[in-house]
Amino acid sequence: MRRLLWLWLGLIATVFLGAHAFAAPDEDLLGKDDGYPVCPASQRHDTRCLVGMVSGFDQMWPARKVARGAQVRALKRAGVEPAIRYRFQGQDSALDDYLARNRATGLLILKDDTILAERYQYERKPEHRMTSYSMAKTVVAMLVGLAVSDGTITSLDDRADKYVPALKDSPYGETPLRHLLTMSSGVRFTENYSGTDDVFELARLSLLGQSPGGVATVMPFRVRERAAGEKFSYSSAETQVLGLVLRSVTGKPLADVLSERIWIPMGAEADASWNIDRGGYEVAFIGVNATVRDYARFGMLLANDGALDGRHIIPGGWVRTATTAPAKQFEPGQTGSLFGYGYQTWILPGADRQFVLRGLRGQAIFVNPKSKIVMVHTAAGGVGPGSGELMALWSGVVTTLGK
Repeated sequence: MRRLLWLWLGLIATVFLGAHAFAAPDEDLLGKDDGYPVCPASQRHDTRCLVGMVSGFDQMWPARKVARGAQVRALKRAGVEPAIRYRFQGQDSALDDYLARNRATGLLILKDDTILAERYQYERKPEHRMTSYSMAKTVVAMLVGLAVSDGTITSLDDRADKYVPALKDSPYGETPLRHLLTMSSGVRFTENYSGTDDVFELARLSLLGQSPGGVATVMPFRVRERAAGEKFSYSSAETQVLGLVLRSVTGKPLADVLSERIWIPMGAEADASWNIDRGGYEVAFIGVNATVRDYARFGMLLANDGALDGRHIIPGGWVRTATTAPAKQFEPGQTGSLFGYGYQTWILPGADRQFVLRGLRGQAIFVNPKSKIVMVHTAAGGVGPGSGELMALWSGVVTTLGK
């Protein structure tokens, strides 16, 4: 009788826990036995420190708080998680299959104001602030839109040195803001994550604190290869320049502007942070750190063209323009990749407007404005923006939920 009772209880556990009772990939390699440590910055290349790094970036390097407000925008929760299916490499898969194969630290799917799925791996929790890497670039673009709306930036055709005189006689200073937004300055900049490229030099001078900070972080990049606006060429330094412009026109740290203009109005549930350089300037091209749920709130704000409850936090026209390719050379398939590019935002192919904030190691916020679907994905993946399977999963999410 007792044996039958245990078998019955085991069957119940299988039914209710089922696919959730699996080990995340590479747990031992990623430092499970050490509690996924937040290691000293000097150990950032140690694989066992990777989970701790992507969820503790603001513990490894200096950061400024992005304060939340008193009013939290509540998110509803679906009673039953929908059965999401997708196909990848000829195989039919479910959400749990994806998590079993990929180093996702967090995954959240939101439709309107309702969480349909929320998962964490590697002992991460909803309270962990996950780093953005280059998802921060789209945050910068939205702050630029607010500065244009305020009139502190008078025109996107203004050169950067109009607002940051210290950039005078540098190629970035001579570049109109419009072409910085679309990563088409024409200034030579290599970004292949080799550890010896220009983006490593930029990170060394900014995040790693090996320069006075501010304008000094972009001064080594002084060779113009082509006319501004001619060709898309991904360059984190262009976002860094936009960050300097924002600091100048607002007279405030970017973290404070983000808090006042977006984080508090959208009803964030937790403080975020933004990494800073030695001079106290935000590292604009990376370094926003926030909870998965607050990334989802930001994604839904963009899905609604910057509006919340009918009130625009970010101008709607700016959000639509920023998430649309501005010319043929920026359209999907024309940038050297599947994706197109707007203002510091990647554009997805297809008839409907869809876009994605993408960061190194698999960070992403996918947005479908038509169906009001957002998918947040944070990860401790390898160097690179993410896998083809992540795109397949998003396609399955839209197909399943966008009806």
